[in-house]
Amino acid sequence: MKHLCFIVFLAIVIAQKQNCSYLGVEAASSDGFVSRKGIQFILNGKPFYANGFNAYWLAYEATDPATRFKITNVFQNATSHGLTIARTWGFRDGPLDRALQTGPGSYNEQTFQGLDFVIAEAKRVGIKLIIPFVNNWDDYGGKKQYVDWGKSKGQKVSSVDDFYRNPLVKQFYKNHVKTMVNRVNTFTKVAYKDEPAIMAWQLMNEPQCGLDPSGKTLMAWINEMAPYVKSVDSKHLLSTGLEGFYGDSSPQRKTSLNPVAANVLGTDFTANHNLDAIDFASLHSYPDLWFPNLDEKSRLDFLIKWLECHIEDAQNILRKPLILGEFGKPTTTPGYTQAQRDAVFIATFDTIYKSAQKGGPGAGALFWQVISDGMTNLKDPLYIVLSENSTTVNIISEKSRKLGLIGRKGKLSKLKFK
Repeated sequence: MKHLCFIVFLAIVIAQKQNCSYLGVEAASSDGFVSRKGIQFILNGKPFYANGFNAYWLAYEATDPATRFKITNVFQNATSHGLTIARTWGFRDGPLDRALQTGPGSYNEQTFQGLDFVIAEAKRVGIKLIIPFVNNWDDYGGKKQYVDWGKSKGQKVSSVDDFYRNPLVKQFYKNHVKTMVNRVNTFTKVAYKDEPAIMAWQLMNEPQCGLDPSGKTLMAWINEMAPYVKSVDSKHLLSTGLEGFYGDSSPQRKTSLNPVAANVLGTDFTANHNLDAIDFASLHSYPDLWFPNLDEKSRLDFLIKWLECHIEDAQNILRKPLILGEFGKPTTTPGYTQAQRDAVFIATFDTIYKSAQKGGPGAGALFWQVISDGMTNLKDPLYIVLSENSTTVNIISEKSRKLGLIGRKGKLSKLKFK
């Protein structure tokens, strides 16, 4: 019995040291909330610059206790390579395997506990999370599922973009936001809205509104939902989740930078981020998908210009930090080589670093996507396994450590706005 007591005591001590309450001990914050001051993120009074990764599957795998080790492995590998931000889904809607929200306001507790574990584990290892509330795409439910729920309740909806306009469907979204931020983590005993391991929420993953290319519908929705999120969670940062396509508020950028197909998506990078309730700008970058007919050098040149122009607008117009929320080099690009992927990662990280070094708004880049060892079912043309000794992983590690050092020097921005 004495031996058993000692083992229990030792386990409690270890849990306390790890700042994670797997044994019911209230978790302590390891560092605090990320906030914003002008064009910089701030953590513990110092600028916060950090690279990271996307791993949309975290809560899904964590729903099964037998596969939670995959989350631990990915987080530990990430921190060992200097990565400190993870972007992962806060949604899985409808009649899906391990759905989070099975119906309007109805939740699968086991799946929610999977998300609880992800947040608790991120807290333990020092990872910050960015979590979108819903998907633009049909994958994992998305706005289509919300509209279908509205239709089942007798609403006269005919397009997935009625998500942005129908009062009941909008209320479904608000209810989900409220449920999420008020959720009390079963591991840490901390409500999500009080959890510093969560860096930020995003209104949606890649919002678009093709039903209204003018951009007015999406703009009205953001104007309604961003203040609502802030009203139920005042501690966390908020962004849009946009891909970064320009609209009518930036006609020159729209003409010179947008892929032609993006001009009818109803988004506007500048206008959509230019309100008080939005704390930082969101941006994605996939030149291989947007310009499949361009040569490799032209796509790389576009990538750098795409980033530089958005960083410039974040500094001079929005006066807010900017996170590149998704980027990568797909292996399905004709003529793909590892060297081409490496060049994309170097150009991306170096462009962000160039801004950060000056105290600018370019705060970090999150590549798509990380999977854990052996997760063959989740492989896509962009996947990366951090435990593999590849040249890309070495670049990720070198560039991320270099970026992280800027924040540790503790210099607040002295940039003057135009």
